[in-house]
Amino acid sequence: MGDKSPKAKNKAKKQNTNDKSAKSKATAANLVASAAARTEKKGK
Repeated sequence: MGDKSPKAKNKAKKQNTNDKSAKSKATAANLVASAAARTEKKGK
């Protein structure tokens, strides 16, 4: 099976946290971009 050492668990946990924060940043950027696009459409 997988490596069950404490260092391996810690590394996997850090990677998970980094993935989650990267996804949330991308989602936030996407929401801002879509809100800006909606604002431009209303202005026309």
